Amino acid sequence: MFNIVLVNPQIPNNTGAIGRLCVNAGAKLHLIKPIAFEIDEKAVRRAGLDYWHKLDLSVWESLEEFLAANDINSANSHFATTKTDRPYFEARFSSFDFIFFGSETAGIPANLLERFSDQNITIPMTSDGRSLNLAISTGIVLYEAIRQNYNEFK
Repeated sequence: MFNIVLVNPQIPNNTGAIGRLCVNAGAKLHLIKPIAFEIDEKAVRRAGLDYWHKLDLSVWESLEEFLAANDINSANSHFATTKTDRPYFEARFSSFDFIFFGSETAGIPANLLERFSDQNITIPMTSDGRSLNLAISTGIVLYEAIRQNYNEFK
């Protein structure tokens, strides 16, 4: 159904938890290198539990390779960032959309955010916080996309 894209993930536990989330949500997971860990690391497997072998996973050598192989455009993509005021629940999600999340330390590259500025979304937070855990953020946005397309999800 949906495509979750992690650009340069840094923390294996987050990626494992997101993989588990994707299996349960019927989403495909795309990992864009460089990745700060090995996919078969114990921490990834532990967080992914016994779901990892069921995951629809593609690992890409670079963001350029991913973009060349996929028709990413403003009609089928969303970019989660703290650098916008547009809340994720105002976005219109369609089946098979690509939902991008950046690394835990750097976020989505600025040139990609600028290129698709109309598709940038954020999760509202109080002024006391600056970011959420990547796996939690992915779950929040992915399940809003599912909510909007629930008849296709069932």
